[in-house]
Amino acid sequence: MGDDAWQAWTKTYDKTWGKFHGQTFLNFAPMFGHQYSHTWVDFRGIRDAWGRSHDMDYFENSRRATYSQQAYAVANPGGWNGYGKNVWGLTASNGPGGLIIKQGDRERTYQGYTARGAGLDYISDDGTIVPTAAGGSIAFAPEIVIPALEEMKKKYGANIYTKYGFVDAFNLTFDTHTEVRTGRIIPGFGWADTVHLGIDQGPIVLMIENYRSDFVWSVMKKNPYIRKGLQRAGFTGGWLDAETAANLW
Repeated sequence: MGDDAWQAWTKTYDKTWGKFHGQTFLNFAPMFGHQYSHTWVDFRGIRDAWGRSHDMDYFENSRRATYSQQAYAVANPGGWNGYGKNVWGLTASNGPGGLIIKQGDRERTYQGYTARGAGLDYISDDGTIVPTAAGGSIAFAPEIVIPALEEMKKKYGANIYTKYGFVDAFNLTFDTHTEVRTGRIIPGFGWADTVHLGIDQGPIVLMIENYRSDFVWSVMKKNPYIRKGLQRAGFTGGWLDAETAANLW
């Protein structure tokens, strides 16, 4: 793969750069797109050509995406139960199942496993909250993530929190007594998953440690392949330049 591969990739960004729920950023509807690379690489202060042209690094972009998700939940355009300042988060997750349910005067469509999200690229929201969407963003915006995790555990922990942490997802609107693909229907609560998915639990744990100590980031900064890959993609600045200078001596 040539050094120009990353530049070719970033040319697609114009399609999803813009303002969504109060934040201007490079949109990607599910939060995992703003989290997964950051679990390993510290993007604070390092920028590629696209970042330099927008005077922003990808860490700041993910911070804005986190705030946008919270604002979307506060606005709650779908009118789902429970959404608010400290109950939010959409990303790929389990769900009640591929069902169309009549609730009151409207029909609601509930998905099974799907890439839930909200952004300029698309909106996929069936009332299913995914704790890792908030938890995996703790390093970006701890001031809104920690209160969200605390409130979700305090209010709903009996149904969504076990010795392994948060279950994959829950839905406070889905209260129809029917067979579901996964999880369980809890009277007076809604739907709660009964499984913990490693791909969702992992970012919570890794990003908590990055927030606490920079541990994963510090380890990965020592990897010459990571550094070389970033440099070939045109990233400069911050720790990357400092690491390069140190290696010259």
